[in-house]
Amino acid sequence: MGHMATGIRTYTMQERAQHLDFDIRRENARDPLAAPHRHAYFQIQINLAGDTQQHIGATVRPFLPGMLSFVLPYRMHCVPHPPGSLYYILSFGQRFLRSDLDVDPLDLEDVPLARAPELAPFLAQESMDFQLDGSDRADMLQLCEQMLADNAQRGFYTLETLRARLLLLIGLVCRKYAGRIEQAAGAGTSHHGRREAMARVIRHIREHLAERLTLDSAAAAACLSPNYLAHLIKKETGRTFVDLVTERRIERSRELLMQTSLRVSDIARQVGFADEAYFSRRFRQVCGASPVAFRALARQAVDPPVLSKRITHASLSPSSEDR
Repeated sequence: MGHMATGIRTYTMQERAQHLDFDIRRENARDPLAAPHRHAYFQIQINLAGDTQQHIGATVRPFLPGMLSFVLPYRMHCVPHPPGSLYYILSFGQRFLRSDLDVDPLDLEDVPLARAPELAPFLAQESMDFQLDGSDRADMLQLCEQMLADNAQRGFYTLETLRARLLLLIGLVCRKYAGRIEQAAGAGTSHHGRREAMARVIRHIREHLAERLTLDSAAAAACLSPNYLAHLIKKETGRTFVDLVTERRIERSRELLMQTSLRVSDIARQVGFADEAYFSRRFRQVCGASPVAFRALARQAVDPPVLSKRITHASLSPSSEDR
């Protein structure tokens, strides 16, 4: 989904469900979402008929009859259902799934499976496909029909019954794919996914360094929500998005000053600074010398502290230039 625009919609339960805690519906209950989008809640989609694909995060996986899709909150996704498709969609909040799981939804990928095994298929979805057949499929369909009936006629203990059936449904998948799920968890699949997302962000910054870079555009390139990307950058690097962009711009300007004879004004434009004076001020702040002085020292093959000074988080402060 790397081609997607930045205007990706995030839906709440209030917008897409009849209840704010849990909801289950068939394909004919609401118009499908044909464009890539996100939800502020968990979603399970079960394909009953219609060969298609599911786009989730930065991956595209098959979505055939009998397959289930497990989508974490705020994960970009889309299932383009062909005409005649049949499916269930289950939507529910984090507190409905696990009332004791006091974790920010953006940090769910860091929760150990031993603490919340219910998260297993959600965490592995971008690297695995889940399909039930035979008696497991029959059990899945029965659970869905029971949840549909319970959800339509809510009463005393209905939420507890719905939660129990939801966990049984997740349990069918976890039982069948236990070995592969444990293997994926042991291999740190979720951490690998975050590294890939960060790599896509860095590549986007590098390829568009001379342009106006925004958190929204970088998030779209990484197939993430802006909030999640900001959270991810802070967690992985200790920096903000603006810090990261400024760091790459200063690093590239150092290379150009040492390796080319371009004018400082041209270098400033190539690394994304529209104003030469502002570029020189930022460069001096980070490197301890003006661009002209830095180049002169580099050409003398001298290695004073100014040339070896590392760009640090402390030397980078947010600037409206990069917002």
